[in-house]
Amino acid sequence: MKIKIIATGGTFDKEYNELTGELFFKHTHVPEMLKLGRCRIDVVIEELMMVDSAYMTDNQRAQIVEAVKNSKEDRILITHGTDRMVETAQALAQEIKNKTVVLTGAMVPYSFGSSDGMFNLGAGLAFVQTLPYGVYIAMNGRYFHWNNVTKNKNTGYFEEISQ
Repeated sequence: MKIKIIATGGTFDKEYNELTGELFFKHTHVPEMLKLGRCRIDVVIEELMMVDSAYMTDNQRAQIVEAVKNSKEDRILITHGTDRMVETAQALAQEIKNKTVVLTGAMVPYSFGSSDGMFNLGAGLAFVQTLPYGVYIAMNGRYFHWNNVTKNKNTGYFEEISQ
């Protein structure tokens, strides 16, 4: 089973400029993370865009949907910013019926060294291999159906809407 990883940016892939204190994007950290995690899964990585999801446009969201539609793999993990992850999951769920799609991200940039990104990436890879077709969000060691999840901005955790 080959898994496609589509990198779209978000805090997951931000870099820190020590001189200005600003966060910015270069390239995805996914290849390095997979190597450090000693990943033995057959993956193909596509760096689709590097954007902060707080500023993601409908056009960019449509690009993600098209990339998933056009993927020959039916197991797809998307690294995404947490601010608009649910909106992208909704857009995907409206169009994608014959694939397992899992979105994941991080609250702290991987480049900081204390990021939750490694954990979320590993969990996302496990979930994308085992869940049935559908669209899911994987954060904090859990998976959520796209239509029953919210980001709690007070705690920084993803939670089910109805329990």
